[in-house]
Amino acid sequence: MKVKNEMRLEFLSRSQNESFARAAVAAFAAQLDPTLEEITDIKTAVSEAVTNAIIHGYENPNEMVQIITRIYDTYVEIEVIDHGKGIEDIELARQPLYTSKPELERSGMGFTVMETFMDQVEVISAPGQGTKVRMIKYIGNEERETERE
Repeated sequence: MKVKNEMRLEFLSRSQNESFARAAVAAFAAQLDPTLEEITDIKTAVSEAVTNAIIHGYENPNEMVQIITRIYDTYVEIEVIDHGKGIEDIELARQPLYTSKPELERSGMGFTVMETFMDQVEVISAPGQGTKVRMIKYIGNEERETERE
């Protein structure tokens, strides 16, 4: 399927930038005329992915997080990319309640939340090279919603 529009953002890995990223992606995705529920799903998933990049990807708040958002006819694709520590065991990291930083009292539900609110979630990571979380949300496809229930 052909890309109809694309946006790229890059910002410092600081927690105060999470709300900016969430709002920017939601505003861009609005081109597909999503429902309020679909926009909320996107914002929630982006929040989790960006927070993971900031908290787990980097030790230094002066590193960059990148978001690439693409609009297609029926869905939005969002990639959240860091070039930080990477994930040693992706399957373990995707388990509910797992966190690599229990001292920060993290809930370990980031990937579970992303998977709940998005139609597809792919995690590509390598230790020392960073992580890319690729998420897809179909917009306005009621049949797809029925299939998921």
